[in-house]
Amino acid sequence: MSPSQMPAQESYTLADLKYGKIRDLEPPAKLAVFGDPVAHSLSPQLHNPALSAAGIDAQYIRLHISEAEFSEALRTIRELGFFGANCTIPHKFNAIEAMDEVDELASKLGAVNTVVFEGEKMVGFNSDGPGFVRAVREEFGVDLHDLRVLILGAGGGAGRAVATQCAVEGCERLVLVNRTPEKAEALKEELLPYFADERLQGAHDRLDAIPWEEGAIASQIGDIDLIVNASSRGMKRSDAPLLPAHFLAPHHLVFDMIYSPPRTRLLADAAAAGGRIANGLSMLLHQGAISFECWFNREAPLEAMRAGLRSAL
Repeated sequence: MSPSQMPAQESYTLADLKYGKIRDLEPPAKLAVFGDPVAHSLSPQLHNPALSAAGIDAQYIRLHISEAEFSEALRTIRELGFFGANCTIPHKFNAIEAMDEVDELASKLGAVNTVVFEGEKMVGFNSDGPGFVRAVREEFGVDLHDLRVLILGAGGGAGRAVATQCAVEGCERLVLVNRTPEKAEALKEELLPYFADERLQGAHDRLDAIPWEEGAIASQIGDIDLIVNASSRGMKRSDAPLLPAHFLAPHHLVFDMIYSPPRTRLLADAAAAGGRIANGLSMLLHQGAISFECWFNREAPLEAMRAGLRSAL
């Protein structure tokens, strides 16, 4: 039975690793996602079809690991011969401290979500930002370098990663929006060196941080091409709208990092205004593809991964 067909256990624990519960899995477990919680993760449905398509005798599992268990769990899977792992909430930030070596981009993003075991070394990468770059290119046919970007929820986590990637790519403008303005201001200070040139002349600074208030956003929204929701708001039908519908215009590209539901209220409002929209599924796909490339130094079987995600949803 191929890994993409196998009924997977919802998740395993550190005790399962230590006391042999995964040793008889077939194909053998060689990759995992660490999280707390982790049962919701679609990573096995993404990576097991890829492993099968690539002819790699291995499977990808979920590991429910607390922060206190993280370092021991990493050592344990390395001893068990794993190729590496992914890290999701709350482990992305403490993972960077556990690495022997960290990729330059992961250092800039301040977090690791992909771990590669190279002999005795643990090497950390981050696929969040690069996955976003590929997703934007696939969904809208444009590069971040050419866009004026506004990020809702830019204070930390995925929003911070996407904001930093936009800066690294040299986007035309970047506006950071957060409910805690101090977080957006702190990130702005970190990103200022990327906007030292005066490539864009206009009414606004190339890099700005504003509070999540209608008046502040209204003053910026007309000079924005790409609106990104990096917050969790919109996952529930009862959530208040992220932006007033009349702020959205036909020229806007709107990317909501939420993929369940597939069309949030923000995306529905943007489509009704004539804008082009995309949800976070393509970002999840390309993040996974980049992790695969880090582990195996080969091109990921993207269509097998895409089919796995579609089937899971």
